Amino acid sequence: MNMIKDENGQGSAELILVLGGMIVIVIAAAVFYKNYLAGIGDDINKTDVNATTSKIQDLKKYFPT
Repeated sequence: MNMIKDENGQGSAELILVLGGMIVIVIAAAVFYKNYLAGIGDDINKTDVNATTSKIQDLKKYFPT
């Protein structure tokens, strides 16, 4: 029964368990905030496109047609 008292690798096993727990938490948070994070990209893109379009329209006054 020397195996019960053997503590070799205990630190590594604990580290693996901690890292595994952290990965589970990150995945759960990503799934929970998925809709929120997906919506941010659309809003930013629409805002950027509208701002760029507006600036291009403002340049028309400098170039007579």
